[in-house]
Amino acid sequence: MTETTKTVNSDSQLITHITMKLSDGSAADSTKVHNKPAKIIMGDASISPAFEQQLLGMAAGQSKEFTLKAADAFGEVNPDNIHYLDATKFSSDAPAEVGNIITFTQPGGVELPGMIKEVSGSSVTVDFNHPLAGQDVTFVIDLVEIL
Repeated sequence: MTETTKTVNSDSQLITHITMKLSDGSAADSTKVHNKPAKIIMGDASISPAFEQQLLGMAAGQSKEFTLKAADAFGEVNPDNIHYLDATKFSSDAPAEVGNIITFTQPGGVELPGMIKEVSGSSVTVDFNHPLAGQDVTFVIDLVEIL
């Protein structure tokens, strides 16, 4: 009797290390920094179909590098996700300073992070798009385990 190697399929649950690089080669983020691998549940719509397609057939212990266009990575920049808020909505705990990422609580208790893009007088421009929206991203996947 031969042992078959377990590979990723459309309903697998995975433990992976993910490193993301931008088109200039710089690292955008990596789960390896704090040695906290990510759990991916295939088919739960938390990652794009194009990303899932890249994982199919991988086995534990394998690594793979691939690049996704912006639309298949974190999406294109959506102008509807850029909002202008009054400076009085900010506090010393969460100051309106360009580059700050502030979490806003939406109706129903949902938290949504936004990045301050501009402060002009009493108007603060907040971008609720993912920070990597609009960018092609190269992913390095190290598949630790298939659950």
